[in-house]
Amino acid sequence: MPSHKKIETTISEAPAPRAADKILDVARDLFYREGIRAIGVDEIVRRAGVTKPSLYRSFPSKDELAASYLRKYDLEFWERFDEAVDAHPGNPRAQIVAFLTRVGKRTQKPDYRGCGMTNAAVEYPERGHPARIVSENNKQELRRRLRAMAAAMGASDPDTLGDGLLLLIEGAYISGQLFGHGGPAASVARNADLLIEASLKK
Repeated sequence: MPSHKKIETTISEAPAPRAADKILDVARDLFYREGIRAIGVDEIVRRAGVTKPSLYRSFPSKDELAASYLRKYDLEFWERFDEAVDAHPGNPRAQIVAFLTRVGKRTQKPDYRGCGMTNAAVEYPERGHPARIVSENNKQELRRRLRAMAAAMGASDPDTLGDGLLLLIEGAYISGQLFGHGGPAASVARNADLLIEASLKK
């Protein structure tokens, strides 16, 4: 009988995460939950299971690590925003309401700590700080988009409406932390829609 060679298949395992990725993941969790200034690099490397030199090879300073965390946060923020926009093509009012409906739901979660960008801006008042710069750029772009969307809706004063929506959003971020479940942030989408309705040209 012909001999049959046993064929062995090797299941390739997913590559282990790079030290830089592990550090950033741990830092993101700690920075968001406890604040950037409250967390030292010793705590980060301990939880990430890496050495301090490996942290500094990837991130020259804690300030740069904080900025990297916020850049990743920024990307994820715009992904969520764009999902709401894409779900309602050509309808900026529905886009904003959809985005804020999600924000309102997130504010009701027990582990909600607001917006990482807003929190970082409060922690770092110095204008030239790397974390502050990322936060400011995010907020400036959000303001620009909201004003443009207000104009597309036909608001009588689109800049004022856009700024009003931004104030509602920032208020939801803070009140979500203060009141938690059942707080006023849950109704941010409804309040935004009322503000839009009052601002449209009659």
